[in-house]
Amino acid sequence: MPADRAPTRIQKKNRAAILEAALDVFSSHGFRGSTVDQIAKAAGLSKPNLLYYFPSKEAMFNELMAGLLDTWLDPLRGLDPEGEPLEEILAYVQRKLQMSRDYPRESRLYANEIVQGAPRLREVIATDLKVLVEEKAQLLQDWMDAGRINQAHPQHLLFSIWSLTQHYADFDAQVRTLMGEEDPFDAAPEYLETLYRRMLTPKS
Repeated sequence: MPADRAPTRIQKKNRAAILEAALDVFSSHGFRGSTVDQIAKAAGLSKPNLLYYFPSKEAMFNELMAGLLDTWLDPLRGLDPEGEPLEEILAYVQRKLQMSRDYPRESRLYANEIVQGAPRLREVIATDLKVLVEEKAQLLQDWMDAGRINQAHPQHLLFSIWSLTQHYADFDAQVRTLMGEEDPFDAAPEYLETLYRRMLTPKS
């Protein structure tokens, strides 16, 4: 789309529709399994019309991932060194679980990219994400060394939180099939809080 003038209301609407359709298609089929034709059909636009806004599926994917990564990393950035350690961690767990409930397609989009070897995210993982994880892992270790929470490998603690919360989005079909009519998000918050509270509360 030409960048020399502000987009019109229709252009904004079409662009939003394209990104919404791209999120649906990418999260269902992964990057490799998705095509511009699929996205155009899902957006209700012709392929030439779609390509007016985005020259390739790479352009759509990159825009989606840029927004996703910023949203996805925000809860981790929010771990407050001045806060009460256990409550900070439990709040982080709940925020991650809430994101799986509210943004399941985004979670699956990210998971699909990682399963494929992260060809389009490797640099971000090796730089921005790595720096953030190292910073927060050191914060967790400082809390552990001060006896404010139980000792645990800080990176593996983060990995376990990611795994347990994002599972509800990435394996949604399996979870909901196994649980029948019960909404998995009804009991998950209490279960995860109990799990991490027991794990991390220092013995008196």
